[in-house]
Formats: sequence, structure tokens, C-alpha cells
Amino acid sequence: MFSTNQLIFAVLFFIVFVGIMVISYRKDKKLHKKHYKDTAWILIGFIFFIGALLVIKTLLKA
Repeated sequence: MFSTNQLIFAVLFFIVFVGIMVISYRKDKKLHKKHYKDTAWILIGFIFFIGALLVIKTLLKA
């Protein structure tokens, strides 16, 4: 399906891409802690909202 050179390119691209993402995250870690603190509450609220929608859908279906 893929040639050997395409597979080599894909693996190398993936390794370099992940490496750059890790380096970028480490550089911005202090900035993220400063500007994005308490964002876990937004995630919890979003999960609660999706759960409520699923419960309402199940109750109305029955």
C-alpha cells in the first residue's frame, strides 16, 4: 500500500512533530498556568451539560 520511503517519511514526520509540540508546551507551561488556571471547572460543567442532555434524551424517549 505504501512504499518504504513513504513509511520512513511518515515515521520521521511524526517523531519531529511530537518533539516540536513537547518543546512548545514546555516553553509555554508558565504562561498556561498564569492565564488558564481553574479551567477544570469549565470541563466539569461541559461534561455535566452533555450528561444532562443524554439523561433528558433517554427520559423523553421512554
